[in-house]
Amino acid sequence: MAFGWIEEQADARRRAGLVRTLRPRPADSPLLDLAGNDYLGLARHPEVTEGAAAAARTWGGGSTGSRLVTGTTELHAELERELSGFCGFEVALVFSSGYAANLAAVTALAPHGSLVVSDAGNHASLIDGCRLARGTTQVVAHADPDAVRKALGTHEGPAVLVSDTVFSVDGDAAPLAELAAVCRERGAGLLADDAHGLGVLGAGGRGAAHAAGLAGADDVVVTATLSKSLGSQGGVVLGPARVIDHLVNAARTFIFDTGLAPAAAGAALAALRLLRREPERAARARAVAAELHARLTAAGLEAVRPDAAVVSVRAPSPEQAVRWAADCRAAGLAVGCFRPPSVPDGISRLRLTARADLSGAQIERAVRVIGGTRP
Repeated sequence: MAFGWIEEQADARRRAGLVRTLRPRPADSPLLDLAGNDYLGLARHPEVTEGAAAAARTWGGGSTGSRLVTGTTELHAELERELSGFCGFEVALVFSSGYAANLAAVTALAPHGSLVVSDAGNHASLIDGCRLARGTTQVVAHADPDAVRKALGTHEGPAVLVSDTVFSVDGDAAPLAELAAVCRERGAGLLADDAHGLGVLGAGGRGAAHAAGLAGADDVVVTATLSKSLGSQGGVVLGPARVIDHLVNAARTFIFDTGLAPAAAGAALAALRLLRREPERAARARAVAAELHARLTAAGLEAVRPDAAVVSVRAPSPEQAVRWAADCRAAGLAVGCFRPPSVPDGISRLRLTARADLSGAQIERAVRVIGGTRP
């Protein structure tokens, strides 16, 4: 029977407690949301939603084609100029998603004969980019500059280090300055995914590379998503003009994908301008994360100290993590639930999002629910 093997895999997932299901949420959900990635609380901000609506009214519901055909509008160019200026890079290139941006950057910057050094904790989009790249990939220990130095020392040709700036599972930050120094010792490039750093780290939320003094460097390329701190949809690659020109000509997820919808571009641009005007939102997101961590650990829970806006709470097993998240939901709190294969170390977790718009009462409520429903 065609696809008969699917049922065997489904049975294996059920036995391992790893079945995933879709759960459509209503527009007016009563749940306190600590599961999404709306770090600055901008996804429903009136200026952001009006930015989306105005763009749709002006440019239509879709971009109508790939970026190289009809999918690039004046709005896309405006967004790219403001993103590169805000983050401190020469040029920006916008994609339909952060995933597409990472696939583009990794595959286009790792040609045949090159070495890709990849952190063991990297996001799936970076891992998939490494799998699709024509270069050879070497996975190294998590956030370990010495391991990177050793890996780069085994290769004589072109090389690039690929790493998240803030890792999505535990919310810990990569030692970017040290990693960049190692890359420069060996003449390698640095490609950093700032999905969880943009809007949270750096002066006014300008990102982890800006905070590390690497913004605008000719050997540093940064990717990011527009769907987290900016509350919209899409992705971006930031870097030197010669690198971005290369992506325009060589990155398959740019050349063959339909351009970002105008509404998403308009929402992201409105959110970026709002963040420029209200830079304190970035510090507030970090402060909420720190308070969540302090309260959770004071309650006897094992939580990882956050470097940005992600707070991770360890669970005893995949099954208990799923039950814990479900009990939180039943008590009015939405939390993320990370289990294998989403976690590289096999340890299941609840994943909490610290949002800049959370009140003290909401933080207290979240900690009370998580502590009261622990396995």
